[in-house]
Amino acid sequence: MKLKNTLLATAIAFSPVAAMAGDMTIGFSQIGSESGWRAAETTVTKQEAERRGINLKFADAQQKQENQIKAIRSFIAQGVDAILVAPVVATGWDEVLEEAQDADIPVVLLDRTVDADKSLYLTAVTSDLVHEGKVAGEWLVSEMAGEDCRIVELQGTTGSSPAIDRKTGFEQGIAGHDNLKIVRSQTGDFTRAQGKVVMESFLKAEGGENICALYAHNDDMAVGAIQAIKEAGLAPGEDIKIVAIDAVPDAHLAIANGEMNATIELTPNMAGPALDALEAYLADGTEPGKWIQTESRLFTSADDNQAIYEAKKDLGY
Repeated sequence: MKLKNTLLATAIAFSPVAAMAGDMTIGFSQIGSESGWRAAETTVTKQEAERRGINLKFADAQQKQENQIKAIRSFIAQGVDAILVAPVVATGWDEVLEEAQDADIPVVLLDRTVDADKSLYLTAVTSDLVHEGKVAGEWLVSEMAGEDCRIVELQGTTGSSPAIDRKTGFEQGIAGHDNLKIVRSQTGDFTRAQGKVVMESFLKAEGGENICALYAHNDDMAVGAIQAIKEAGLAPGEDIKIVAIDAVPDAHLAIANGEMNATIELTPNMAGPALDALEAYLADGTEPGKWIQTESRLFTSADDNQAIYEAKKDLGY
């Protein structure tokens, strides 16, 4: 119970609940529901809004930028007080962000960044995506202890900031260690199904015996890859070491079962800090920094992953 309460506090209570206007309306453009982590972020965001008495208008973009742009323009037309957006890709946002700025509607980015003038959005609430990838790489360096290791990589959605930054960070983490080499790298689009499909292609192209480790940009792709590895007659976590990012419940379960080795946590509560910043800004014009950083943590078999799995399931993952 203590673990469950601690995780719940981490997920939805970064700061005391502030009294926000009951008639406040905020639009939330979500990427979609491509992963367990994404579903948890949506759940926690809705919980945070309800907790504060905010009217949250939710739009699921189904992983299409054009749907997000339409949703943001709809929010602008409705005259919402603010907009939250988890951008599906990093580029192509300037025009619609300028439209929001012209309408005096502050925009806060959640869990991903964009390649646009920073004056066009109030702040971005994200983890350090490069750091996450670097932690994964450094863990593998330590795990291999100088032994040769051929690595396959499951990238996230092409053009998204997590895919770009988590790849950059991992490469930084293994830099200078010539015994570690990425031999295959392909997008699995952050989905479990595509993670399985792409891992099957890696196994066919390289031969399972020639793959030492898998690095996946999120846990859902890793879980799909685990199935492919098992179907190939190999033992995931043993024959092929697996490290990924997000720390969703199924990753903890896989670690508890010995089928995965490590995951780096990405908290699903981006809304708490975002709404705190919006409340202060709308109340008296207090501007936050352009980046509000959330914490990350490495989980391995040394942690009580079964207990963590049970506790996180109750958070809506």
